Amino acid sequence: TAEKGGSLGFTEKLRSWLSWSWTYVCFIWFGMVLIMIYVLWSPLKLQETLTSASVFLNTLTPKFYVALTGTSSLISGLILIFEWWYFRKYGTSFIEQVSVSHLRPLLGGVESSSATGLFSSVNGEAEPRPSVSECKVWRNPLNLFRGAEYNRYTWVTGKEPLTYYDMNLSAQDHQTFFTGDTQQLRPEDAVMQKAWRERNPQARIRAAYQAIEMNHECAAAYVLLAEEEATTITEAERLFKKALSIAGKDINLLVYIKRRLAMCARKLGRIKEAVKMMRDLMKEFPLLGMLNIHENLLEALLELQAYADVQAVLAKYDDISLPKSATICYTSALLKARAVSDKFSPEAASRRGLSTAEMNAVEAIHRAVEFNPHVPKYLLEMKSLILPPEHILKRGDSEAVAYAFFHLQHWKRAEGALNLLHCTWEGTFRIIPYPLEKGHLFYPYPGCTETADRELLPSFHEVSVYPKKELPFFILFTAGLCSFTAMLAMLTHQFPELMGVFAKAFFSTLFAPLGFFADKMESFMPSSFWHQLTQI
Repeated sequence: TAEKGGSLGFTEKLRSWLSWSWTYVCFIWFGMVLIMIYVLWSPLKLQETLTSASVFLNTLTPKFYVALTGTSSLISGLILIFEWWYFRKYGTSFIEQVSVSHLRPLLGGVESSSATGLFSSVNGEAEPRPSVSECKVWRNPLNLFRGAEYNRYTWVTGKEPLTYYDMNLSAQDHQTFFTGDTQQLRPEDAVMQKAWRERNPQARIRAAYQAIEMNHECAAAYVLLAEEEATTITEAERLFKKALSIAGKDINLLVYIKRRLAMCARKLGRIKEAVKMMRDLMKEFPLLGMLNIHENLLEALLELQAYADVQAVLAKYDDISLPKSATICYTSALLKARAVSDKFSPEAASRRGLSTAEMNAVEAIHRAVEFNPHVPKYLLEMKSLILPPEHILKRGDSEAVAYAFFHLQHWKRAEGALNLLHCTWEGTFRIIPYPLEKGHLFYPYPGCTETADRELLPSFHEVSVYPKKELPFFILFTAGLCSFTAMLAMLTHQFPELMGVFAKAFFSTLFAPLGFFADKMESFMPSSFWHQLTQI
């Protein structure tokens, strides 16, 4: 242990010394190199070498320079194409990533692990980092039915709306939610535990039927059939009712089945029935707030246009101590926008200023946009919608897709609400000083949303990225190098004599400071001095 500690201490000292030397002594090294060149100018016959090199370069034909610059342009172009592909796929520069990974540790660079400065309150004071992961993936409260909705999309378009990562998360959820105590598994439970892990849908359905053959009262098997085999919501509802009748006292099964039955009623147009079922479920199991059943209730109440009831639900769940969501923030903004949007006019507002109610509506929109900046483009139909995933990332594009998919109709129903959103949502970005450094009303926007959203959303969907990433330096550099060398190749091919004169003038100007430095050193310290010094 002592030897290991000593080797680590030596490594740290070596890194710190390298960092210090690179930071403070680079100009000394550069001066020493110049001095060594001057000292060895005569012994190594550098003058004759330069003369012979210049003679050799003068004998080269313009075709050589055309080939040289053309090859440089081709290589830099290939590097540019690879860098651009890598940036589009992974969101970073390959050269930059390799440099940071391998060179930065040698130069003493250390990634900052401090949360101070990244998580700031509105008044600028540092706040502790949240205990929940920034990019925790949540179950979508309004996720669709695979057999009756997702599969129908696949049949029509030939595209898979769900990613393997998303489905794998659902399989883990179902395994955890329905299996219970693994030490007391019944034979049919073991079959269902394997069924949730199956990647092939038909294999999952066969396993469910196998479990039913083993025990006709296997409620989890009927849940799987309702989710994946039923091709209509009506058929799914029938299977869920069958599962509910045999679920017994398993709380997890009861909550899941009752919630899905309420969603079936909502989809079949029995909205008041769905609202009652959701309210009863929330009263019966008040400690299961993590399931976000209130988001299902909010959507159903908006469909009923029961805005007073919506406000009552928001008053309970839009609390500073509770985690926010796009549904909470944008529904609050919708209610405030609805109160003023029917008479709102940008021209009139610019002349007379905003009233108190209009200001409240605008502030609510800014709050919602700061929480999730991806939503407005879907609500304003500036970006096409897709089917929502089964899991979402709060503040990410996946959450924006899920919210807009179910709530766009409610914004359209409120006269002028989308017009108010269109006029005001971009003003949010002028309020936030810089999204990655300091938040305004919420914690700074996480930097990992793009990666998680790409895993959750299908490949045919263009993931919305916020904030927009600037092109890395090496992409700009290789693009400039490729363009410059291609231009040189073309000019050398078209005007060989003129480019030769230009090249000679350029290099003579480039090496003029070196000649000036050599002359000054010669006048200050004659070359005979170095000969006499070597003799001594």
